[in-house]
Amino acid sequence: MIAKASAPAKTILFGEHSVVYGEPAIAGAVNKRAYITIKESDCEKTIFRAPDIGFEAELMSRFKKYILLKGKPGIIRYILECLYRVHDHSPIDITLNSNVPIGSGLGSSAAVTVAMLAALYRYHNIRFNKKSLAHDAHMVEQAVQGVASPLDTLVSTYGGLVYLSRNKKVEHFNVNFNVPFVVGYTTKHGNTGKMVKDVKNLKTRNPKIINPVITSMGNLTNYAKQAILKGDFDKIGELMNINHGFLDVLGVNTLELSRMVYNAREAGAIGAKTTGAGGGGSIIALCPGKVDEVASAIDRDDNILKIRFTRKGVSSRVYRD
Repeated sequence: MIAKASAPAKTILFGEHSVVYGEPAIAGAVNKRAYITIKESDCEKTIFRAPDIGFEAELMSRFKKYILLKGKPGIIRYILECLYRVHDHSPIDITLNSNVPIGSGLGSSAAVTVAMLAALYRYHNIRFNKKSLAHDAHMVEQAVQGVASPLDTLVSTYGGLVYLSRNKKVEHFNVNFNVPFVVGYTTKHGNTGKMVKDVKNLKTRNPKIINPVITSMGNLTNYAKQAILKGDFDKIGELMNINHGFLDVLGVNTLELSRMVYNAREAGAIGAKTTGAGGGGSIIALCPGKVDEVASAIDRDDNILKIRFTRKGVSSRVYRD
């Protein structure tokens, strides 16, 4: 028996970091995906391979441990946590294929986690639905990172453009949001767990300063929701620029991220901001009529990724030998 699953990456438009503290956020699934294949092992060991990043390891899921055979660990803790929670520790062969740049701020860990859990549930014939899968994937990310937003795993599970309210109610936008965005990303990878902890520590040291900033980020997200529903792209761009300033206050922007943001704006983007946890990773630029100019401006020093939003969320199935 072979179980396969895939899940999309995401980009956060508004609400990164503040969503961890109960504020609303807006994010969308994009057409880059993580693919997991699980089958019975040919040997007496569980082997995990990720050929796209040159990684291979022998896993001891019962103890959440691994023996590195090739490459750098990267995503391995999420795989081990999924196995520990779901798998019966019998020998299996796991392959990850992905066109989501690891550590780029596009939710690679969430995409891998959602796809991994869905494949495991299929492999073990465990019933699940999208609501339970999104919850379980969030629990995995929280266990690995310490503190984690439910947003990434929610979007990777459901797909589409999603609004997460303060009371955790999920709303799917029924609007055509096929607008021209360019994603720029740096080779300096962000560490989501570290950045979330750094913001938490900053908030603890300076509550009277940081708490109002986080609340303001939530209010901004609600303004952005209305702008999206109205198709007011000038307002969306303006709010993106303000949001980037808030992320500066939280200390998650880097020289590379800000360079990409300002290069994009100078080339004609009406809005550009860090997307994701920061500390490295990606920016997203809204640039109607200026896609090529903005892409070229970012590409001078960094990397670009052409994406489109997608309504397709997690997908999984079983193949019988």
